[in-house]
Amino acid sequence: MQPFSVMSLSTSLSFAGALGAGALAIGALARPRRQSADWAFAAGMLTLAAAGACAGLTAFPPRAPASLIRREECRLAALSLLPGCWLWFSLSYARGDARSFLRRWRLPLAVAFLLPVGLALGWRHGLIVNVREAGPGSAWTFGLGAPGLALNFLLLAGAIAILMNLERTFRASVGTLRWRIKYMLMGVGLLFAVRVYLASQALLFHRLDSSLDPLDAGTLLVASLLMLRSFFRAGRADLDVYASPSVLRGSVTVLLAGIYLLAVGLSARVVAWLGGGNAFALEAFLILLALALAVVLLQSDRLRMRLGRFISRHFQRPLYDYRTVWRRFAEVTPAQVEPVELCRSLAKLLAEVFQTLSVAIWLVDDQAMVLAASTFLSAAQGLELAPTAAEAGPIVEHFLRHPDPADLESVAAPWAAALRRMHPSEFPRRENRVGLPLIARGRVIALFMLGDRVGGAAFSTQDFEMLTCVGDHALASLLAAQAAQKLLQSRELAAFQAMAAFFVHDLKNAASSLSLMLGNLPVHFDDPAFRADALRGVAKSVQHINQVIGHLGLLRHELKIRPVESDLNSVADASVAGLEADPGFRIAREFSRLPPVPFDREQIAKVVTNLVLNAKESMAGRGRVRIATGLEPGWAVLAVADEGCGMSADFIARSLFRPFQTTKKNGLGIGMFQSRMIVEVHGGRITVASEPGRGTTFRVFLPLQGLVAAPA
Repeated sequence: MQPFSVMSLSTSLSFAGALGAGALAIGALARPRRQSADWAFAAGMLTLAAAGACAGLTAFPPRAPASLIRREECRLAALSLLPGCWLWFSLSYARGDARSFLRRWRLPLAVAFLLPVGLALGWRHGLIVNVREAGPGSAWTFGLGAPGLALNFLLLAGAIAILMNLERTFRASVGTLRWRIKYMLMGVGLLFAVRVYLASQALLFHRLDSSLDPLDAGTLLVASLLMLRSFFRAGRADLDVYASPSVLRGSVTVLLAGIYLLAVGLSARVVAWLGGGNAFALEAFLILLALALAVVLLQSDRLRMRLGRFISRHFQRPLYDYRTVWRRFAEVTPAQVEPVELCRSLAKLLAEVFQTLSVAIWLVDDQAMVLAASTFLSAAQGLELAPTAAEAGPIVEHFLRHPDPADLESVAAPWAAALRRMHPSEFPRRENRVGLPLIARGRVIALFMLGDRVGGAAFSTQDFEMLTCVGDHALASLLAAQAAQKLLQSRELAAFQAMAAFFVHDLKNAASSLSLMLGNLPVHFDDPAFRADALRGVAKSVQHINQVIGHLGLLRHELKIRPVESDLNSVADASVAGLEADPGFRIAREFSRLPPVPFDREQIAKVVTNLVLNAKESMAGRGRVRIATGLEPGWAVLAVADEGCGMSADFIARSLFRPFQTTKKNGLGIGMFQSRMIVEVHGGRITVASEPGRGTTFRVFLPLQGLVAAPA
């Protein structure tokens, strides 16, 4: 057996990986503006450092079985924190909408933290049931109990969920955003791909094998170097990547994990049937390595671009498949009605089609330019780099005169220098930036800027032709999105105006009552009965105004009624009290005996007031209005008849019950619309009979037995 003073390769790698992970955790915490992803990264790396240190201590005395089991239990306890910490990281790293993802995943995140830690701590002594040494100087194997197997299953499921979220972030990123985060995702992805391998081995053989510790430690060391490279490249974790909220749709991670676990399971069966197993661990690792290599090759932008150019050059095929590109744009752009969301989709498509790492789309409005979407600039950087009015003017003027794509590197004019400042290059030695204006009706609507092509390839004539074609299609989609947004805003304004008109109409009715009272106040002030009636009228109007103000808080809710069995005659009589104070105007009441009718007293009082005031205004304040009640089978009927100017059949059919349609000089055209809506909510209906010059009669039908379908 080797002397204990000489650390084995496994021990050296374990401590080196632990030191590297701890240093990265400290570096993340030392950042001046720590984000949620920084805290998650630091916690995850400290967890890995603790697990690596525990693995390294296995090589030191005492080597008694009980001591080795305690150290392995401590390592498993540290590993139990991995799913929670790294799932937190995978949901927040480089996500522009990290908070929404964390809210959506709060339950799985809580389970990822609590369940593995609960198993590791609550059933600590059941994790490992025995320990064996394969031979002198050989590795140790630790037999797993039921809690240990459950913990490794949770580690496997957590690793797949973490890889799935990392894949989602990678897919959503394009251009230099992908270039910046690639090494971080590769490092974390490598860590958890190996964790999938280790957990699957533990579940297959019901044991932990210390011979695999060098693989675990070496992976941590390599992953730490990749993450360190990402720190120097990205510089920050608050990158604006907006990932799709769907979890399983088109997930390569789920597919590969299923293929891998199926292949390993079948291999294990074959090996067991053949009676051998010494090389099985190597076979399983090679399967995982082959799958990982396949993913890397499939996701290589440079490989795809070189393959396309090779086929175009040697097989006489055009560089672009115009039908495929057009179909992709046609599939994505009509689904976006928000200009900003449309621009994000366009930026991603431009980056993929032209194999460029940096794409920016600037919207132009009155010669002011605002960053709408980018594959490499954050919103804060867009504000910093936005051109001044003095810079934007020459840019717009140039593109109005020259609407073709412009090579910004070959022009020394001030407008080109301003565009180069707005679009900083990630690779100064391979600067190759172009700009394309989107022009409609003599105005520059937007500006596409592309740069940092994969492999430093220059833009060719075919590229410019395709860019112009794409720009034409994008311009049509952008104009449609802007028109849809304006239409939505106008509809929202119309809805607000309609609702406001309801309340203005109610306040106008209250003001009419107060105006009548004030007009008669000088004449009848000495009459005690009039003063008492005036005070009641003022109190009623003030109460009504307060109710209207209170209803302003309910604008977002549908009209709701609270029907109670009431006397329709008394409600109608109270509603018109005080409306006949003008000389020459009177209200004739013809009330029949009615049973209790279920309705909302306040809302039906509004209907009666609307009908009587409309009748009064149609007669210029002079004449007789008849208000009557009666019964028809299943219905209580309220009728309001006047001797006014009447209405034409065309106006009744087309305009009477529509908002903002009126024949009155100072009317709002809202009263009848509101009245019909109130009556219909009660399950009733309202009818009208009128002829020009012969007056009008409105009839309101209310069901006697609560809400029923109104008759045709």
